Amino acid sequence: MQEHVAPPLVQPTTEGSLADLPGRNAASDPRRVAFSRKEGSGWVDVTAAQFDEDVRAVAKGLIAAGIAPGDCVAIMCKTRYEWTLTDFAIWTAGAVTVPIYETSSAEQVAWILTDSGAGGIMLETAAHEATLGEVRDQLPGLHHVWQVDAGAIAELKSAGASVSDADLEAAKGSLDRSSIATIIYTSGTTGRPKGVQLTHDNFLALSENAITKLKSVVKADGASTLLFLPLAHVFARFIQVLCVEGEAKMGHSADIKNLLADFAEFKPTFILSVPRVFEKIYNSAEAKATAEGKGKIFATAADTAIAWSTAQDAGGAGLGLKVRHGLFDRLVYSKLRAAMGGQVMYAVSGGAPLGTRLGHFFRGIGVTVLEGYGLTETTAPATVNVPDRVKIGTVGAPLPGVGIRIADDGEILIQGNNVFAAYHNNAEATSGAVQDGWFHTGDIGELDEDGYLKITGRKKELLVTAGGKNVAPAALEDRLRAHPLISQCIVVGDQKPFIAALLTLDDEMYPGWAKNNGLDGVSFEQARTNETVLAELQKAVDDANKSVSKAESIRKFAVLPGDFTEDNGYLTPSLKLKRNIVMKDFHDEVEALYSGAKE
Repeated sequence: MQEHVAPPLVQPTTEGSLADLPGRNAASDPRRVAFSRKEGSGWVDVTAAQFDEDVRAVAKGLIAAGIAPGDCVAIMCKTRYEWTLTDFAIWTAGAVTVPIYETSSAEQVAWILTDSGAGGIMLETAAHEATLGEVRDQLPGLHHVWQVDAGAIAELKSAGASVSDADLEAAKGSLDRSSIATIIYTSGTTGRPKGVQLTHDNFLALSENAITKLKSVVKADGASTLLFLPLAHVFARFIQVLCVEGEAKMGHSADIKNLLADFAEFKPTFILSVPRVFEKIYNSAEAKATAEGKGKIFATAADTAIAWSTAQDAGGAGLGLKVRHGLFDRLVYSKLRAAMGGQVMYAVSGGAPLGTRLGHFFRGIGVTVLEGYGLTETTAPATVNVPDRVKIGTVGAPLPGVGIRIADDGEILIQGNNVFAAYHNNAEATSGAVQDGWFHTGDIGELDEDGYLKITGRKKELLVTAGGKNVAPAALEDRLRAHPLISQCIVVGDQKPFIAALLTLDDEMYPGWAKNNGLDGVSFEQARTNETVLAELQKAVDDANKSVSKAESIRKFAVLPGDFTEDNGYLTPSLKLKRNIVMKDFHDEVEALYSGAKE
């Protein structure tokens, strides 16, 4: 058994809450630019004092609406200033924030609102209101629906004018660090999403210690970040708190298509991303160079960047490599950095493995990627590489106040100030996940001599796409197998750009279906390539996709010539799919689904 525990650098305390941060920042430096929010074609600064004023006004509006300490309020909105504002306002009213992905299906929205018991929800658009409308009659406890685009922020501020400062302070004062700050619903390997209860201390203690460890990133002069990942995800949410706690300027960008333009305008000093974005930056640069007839130059520049970075771990680059690196820095690397705003020195990566080649490439062009590891249950990061000791190919060492243990079977266990309080309304799942104070992640890994963690596998079946989206295959597979034509299926997409599936046809059901659909002359062997059959299977896929968000939906599928059975070793006696064996034997078929994929 391996174990590495990093002692906290900040003395633990029970006092305070996340609701204290806006007022603290306003008092210490009211004119400091806390946020820049995009309005039209430009950016408008928001000072610490203005943010505190906005938070207090919206919090009073929530109190006026009857939101009491401990109540749950949901947010379904893209990443924008109003998300952060509403989040801190909910906390300031003493309430609990329940994030919902803005791409969630009506079924997912209904489950999260029902299980959390949310009494109100802040939507962003009329389309979100339409999604909610599909299940509104199933939610008798949902008393308030606000919409950002319909003027909800101004309405709440106006409604809260009658609430006194004393009432606001009483609501905020009901909190301490042990209070539940948020319930984040995360996809499990089976069943419905579980609500992860994270406390104010989970965020505060972890961010305080992380800032101390990452001072050169968060506390550097002019430190700023442009947040573009969904704030419904714990990774972005933690960085939001990290920036407010560390007083680093933050902006929001919800449109990935305009990301590079937003980078150029905002000029962040560090960014938060997932490997898929780094892959797209690299691929786009390579494609552009090739289109301009400079493909060979780019390839040589990339190889030089990787070689230079690799040499940093082995005593440094030789003279020849230094000269080549300097040349390409002027010709190529500086342009890549300029595409990210020109000021980026660090990028924090999580959600899925980055890969050593990309890690070395980006460090070689002057943007050090600090790869980390964590889960919703660990308030995002449990480990991270730090600027003064980056080990590319690992996810870093435990953050201060966090311990990592490798169990005898290789499973990664986590203990510390970041570990969640409980699964909401699910004591059985909580006791199964946390034993003797250690959270069982379901992932497999190993620690090196310096306590740096390397992820080597996944004990659980949860898929993590290249974009960092967690997807539970069972929900889609169960729905697909309900179709009469489908016998078995396996949903794939781990570390891939999108979700896909391999299907098998039901030889017992096919003859009757074929007769009813005018396909008497089409044999079972011919069916897997028949256009009518494929169109029917697409309908089944479309139906299954209704139960998940767009990011979790199946984009492509293929039909296999045989079936998964107990006799051929692909099913257990209880008819459970032996996923690892299927993935091994049908590796080529899976890879074919992604051949030529660009996104």
